[in-house]
Amino acid sequence: MSLSTHVLDTARGRPAKDLFVRLSRRAAHGFVPVAEGRTDEDGRIREWSPLGRKWIAGADPRPGTYRLVFDTGAYLGEDAFFPEVSVVFTIRDAGEHHHVPLLLSPFAYSTYRGS
Repeated sequence: MSLSTHVLDTARGRPAKDLFVRLSRRAAHGFVPVAEGRTDEDGRIREWSPLGRKWIAGADPRPGTYRLVFDTGAYLGEDAFFPEVSVVFTIRDAGEHHHVPLLLSPFAYSTYRGS
């Protein structure tokens, strides 16, 4: 599986730079963190830093249910109505690239399966 994300700050009309994101995988007892990262100048995370397991260049060979948690409160500050955004999605084909964008403003957000 290859996974990327992109955060656009729609209130400012630009990429959300330096936003912390954690990636977790669903296990029998709940979600287990597997990787994390910060968005770059373009608001993207293309490669993830592993957490406690083998995670090479953003690749985890297993299909499953994953969760991205975006620390929107730290990015938006006191203007954040949603201090955290959690997006849960299912990977069925580990051979495909998956892109999960987030469109963000202080009072709203949306997401979709990107390409």
